[in-house]
Amino acid sequence: AATSSRTAPLTRSPLESPLLGIMGIKGLMPFISDHAPLAIKETEMKSLTGRTIAIDASMSLYQFIVAVRQGDSQTNLTNDAGEVTSHIQGFLGRTVKMMELGIKPVYVFDGKPPGLKSGELAAREQKKQQAEVELAAALESGDAEEIRKASHRSVRVTHQMNADVQELLRLLGCPVVRAPCEAEASCAALCMAGKVYATATEDMDALTFGSPVMLKNLFDTESSRTQTKRPVFELHHAPLLEQLDVSRETFVDFCILCGCDYTGTIRGVGPISAFKLLMQHGSIEAVAATLDSSKLPPAESWQVGAARALFLQPEVVDAAGVELRWGAPDVPGLRAFLVQRHSFNEARVAKVIERLNKCSASGKQTRLESFFVSKGPRPVAAASKFDPFAKKASNSSTAKGGKRPAAAGGGSKAKKKK
Repeated sequence: AATSSRTAPLTRSPLESPLLGIMGIKGLMPFISDHAPLAIKETEMKSLTGRTIAIDASMSLYQFIVAVRQGDSQTNLTNDAGEVTSHIQGFLGRTVKMMELGIKPVYVFDGKPPGLKSGELAAREQKKQQAEVELAAALESGDAEEIRKASHRSVRVTHQMNADVQELLRLLGCPVVRAPCEAEASCAALCMAGKVYATATEDMDALTFGSPVMLKNLFDTESSRTQTKRPVFELHHAPLLEQLDVSRETFVDFCILCGCDYTGTIRGVGPISAFKLLMQHGSIEAVAATLDSSKLPPAESWQVGAARALFLQPEVVDAAGVELRWGAPDVPGLRAFLVQRHSFNEARVAKVIERLNKCSASGKQTRLESFFVSKGPRPVAAASKFDPFAKKASNSSTAKGGKRPAAAGGGSKAKKKK
């Protein structure tokens, strides 16, 4: 039986999983790092003091169920009733840490998945079922590494886990937003509306949904395998489009061609070849017309127009109508929720409450730049813009010079004729 939350010694696995790894846009982060580095800034959590951050809560929930485990059996923490509490412990520690740093978190939860995602979800479910079979075999053999891997692959997040976390966050005084569909799309909408500074998620399609700023690795800054610090990456949407020299519509087509959760992929096409094809032909439909039909996904998983519309006009919260309020923690309610309902150690909970009281006493922290007018990002020089057809310079990671073929309508940003 799993150990109770009262006494469990924790071992944390890296917040990476085969299932998490396939989410979002395939190969997008390495592509941006190599070809649009001006869109990336390395930072750290403490540099975000005074910021309001929209957090993809559904991804965080999955991560905690994967990562917060105990012992060789790799079981989740549980309360005295045998109910999983790993997610509660994870969200509690993360939220209190942000509050201590003066960061204002807004947690956004997934709604119903879009219909286009049904094929991806079915594939994930099949993999979970296979992982459950592998986990049973690993437990039988006692292979600790196989137990760890299969445990991660077989994770399931329940409605009760979602309800637990939302109740915890309300008791902590944090606003909770329920997205009508994908959480990262509503995070992006809040960011575009100026309600939050950035979207914090590991799902790169937050950029495809148009989030002006995305924070990657915000909560995964240390790997338990290497014990080395990993930087937080702050990605900016406008410089990204500018250095790639594309419109948002072309960037969305590029992301779909790379591979996303809503369509199949074209065999043999990766980020570089996808970008070149778009620059040559202007749209996914035009690209597909030039390829052997055997390379294309089946028609039922190749609904490009619908995927494009989902990214450009997603179903999101009414950002203008969202009122974000942070209240004082409900200390009696928090103590009852953690200690009485979920068997947390009373002394540890008392320390958490003490930390919360110090946060309340310290008051709000204001960023220095809030007293100055922001000038925004600097324009990207023409020589720094990515040209996929240019020959690589021997001592430069960014291709310079050269000209790419003019894209057809809907491709890269239209140039004015002189």
